[in-house]
Amino acid sequence: MSGHSKWSTIKRQKSTADAKRGATFTKLSNAITIAVKQGGGIGDPDQNFRLRLAVDAARTSNMPKENIERAIKRATEGRTGDLEEIIYEGFAPGGIAVIVEAATDNPARTTAEVKSIFNKSGATFGQPGSVSYQFKQVGKIVVAKNDKSLDDIYTVAIDALAEDIEDAGNEVFIFSNVSEFTKVKDFLSSSGLEITEAEIIRKPVITNDNTDVEQISKIENFISSLEELDDVQKVYTNLA
Repeated sequence: MSGHSKWSTIKRQKSTADAKRGATFTKLSNAITIAVKQGGGIGDPDQNFRLRLAVDAARTSNMPKENIERAIKRATEGRTGDLEEIIYEGFAPGGIAVIVEAATDNPARTTAEVKSIFNKSGATFGQPGSVSYQFKQVGKIVVAKNDKSLDDIYTVAIDALAEDIEDAGNEVFIFSNVSEFTKVKDFLSSSGLEITEAEIIRKPVITNDNTDVEQISKIENFISSLEELDDVQKVYTNLA
């Protein structure tokens, strides 16, 4: 459930409080609900691409199997209220482009909360389309290097018809066209690579190389404040 930035949407730390863990599970449940709704009410992950991703993300975050099954059942039976997805756009301090994905049953409340954080952080709340053109939806697959070199993984990624690859220390980020995402992911897995995360993200077309330490700190606090909102699913920026 993390965006394309240095900040993780879901913090995977052993010291996470139960309340925060519960909030994380709520976000994951909401993601499952949205996936079922947008998938025409289909509750089978094998037949609903977005649901499969939502379930995989829930499992990665150690969400109990019964919680996942309960969330899917509620969604397929229509017992989820008026939950819907809303996209917010704007600029963080320093002119960094920001996209916020939220899932809410009360758009007025969520919009007010998001706008409040923008205002308090010195950010600019934008109109729909104001920054979305600076991002492209792509598949992102995170692969653990383990005993393989970057060249080894690069060769497999090319054979899998991936579009781009980035070295990330002990991991490698592999990007694909959304329509080819499942094929690329399955090819990488069948080739013996360990996939630690796979999701559809908004990848910046052009990144902003802001190096101002004070502004970076403000941006980090701004992103963290947005991510702490119960209704916010993902936050993306074009910060390099």
